[in-house]
Amino acid sequence: MSYNVDKSSVFSFALDTGISKDRESSRRYLSNLKGMVADEGALEKMIKKEDTLVYEFYELGVPENPGDLAFGTSICYPGKIGDEFFMTKGHFHGILDIAEVYLCIRGRGLILMENPEGDCTYEVITPGMMVYVPKRYAHRSINIGKEPFVQFFAFRADAGHDYGTIETKGFRKLVVEQNGDFALIDNPKWGKA
Repeated sequence: MSYNVDKSSVFSFALDTGISKDRESSRRYLSNLKGMVADEGALEKMIKKEDTLVYEFYELGVPENPGDLAFGTSICYPGKIGDEFFMTKGHFHGILDIAEVYLCIRGRGLILMENPEGDCTYEVITPGMMVYVPKRYAHRSINIGKEPFVQFFAFRADAGHDYGTIETKGFRKLVVEQNGDFALIDNPKWGKA
């Protein structure tokens, strides 16, 4: 369903789950993360057992026009591949100088961010907390909790997505479980395409 953004529109999604009755979700499974995790062996074993849904997102059909806002919900499910928490692929924006916001509506998660110059940072969010992802920063959502990590997101509609840079180089840091909590570690594969 597409909307006429020149007129007011009503959109719906459930506040507890992030699921929209107006749209079909885009889904990413374990197999979609090949080449993007530290422990490829653990990933292959998990896929052979079941190609589990890692995350899904609902974009609510706004045209990619300058001046419009794209928005929707993202749901990252709990789990780990080896010691690495379930995550979204992550992306830069095609127009690098565009920011994005994420509002947590359920769960506990981490937004990992890094810019092309190498600055890497993160924010942990829980329901009611919002992260402002600055322009020029790639970003990835990571579920560090035990229930679905549900977020509402919004950004300029013509921003575009650059997944290729992350698929090729990865993020400089990984988020893993250590001693019952999360820890950021250096990504041994970073930049080794």
